[in-house]
Amino acid sequence: MNNTPNTRIRKLVVTGALGALAVFLGITRLGLIPWISGASITVMHIPAIIGAILEGPLVGCGIGAIFGVFSLYQANISPVAFDAFFRNPLVSVLPRILFPLAAWGIWWAVSRWKKIPAVIAAGLGGSIIHTVLVLGMLVATNGSSVLTGGAEGVTLWAVVGMIFVANGLPEAAAAAILSTLVVAAWLGLNTRRKKSKLSEEE
Repeated sequence: MNNTPNTRIRKLVVTGALGALAVFLGITRLGLIPWISGASITVMHIPAIIGAILEGPLVGCGIGAIFGVFSLYQANISPVAFDAFFRNPLVSVLPRILFPLAAWGIWWAVSRWKKIPAVIAAGLGGSIIHTVLVLGMLVATNGSSVLTGGAEGVTLWAVVGMIFVANGLPEAAAAAILSTLVVAAWLGLNTRRKKSKLSEEE
């Protein structure tokens, strides 16, 4: 495994840069896209997927941790509706640290066959696992209690199910598309660099 000082520095830089991008998307709300469900879909988790693919699981987890800590901070400083549930770090931070491991694992397994399908699979799978982990921790920490009173009360299970279908699946599609565009461009750039070095040596 390549663990030279230059490699470690590059990984730190990528972690900081993509982590900062996730925070920027949250602060500016550019990472929250209005959707037909009435709630916004997020793309703030995508930098962690890209980081895991390009630089490995530790970088992905580091970016996810930055995203999670920002989510926790935002939920405590200026919560909006559903954000109140993210005051618990088990909901806001832990899933964001774990899901890049899954994205990297999918990439590693499929990339031995073909690169681009591997990126698509990692984007889709990583995003879906992110949604499942966050919603799963919501239920685990809050139970399936009724959110609104009366006979028409809605259970947390019903809410997370609706969120998964209405938001989780579109987020997975967005993650697959954006991750593929970024990673394909990066892999193409690296390929051109290698060809250029070979030409210089000749």
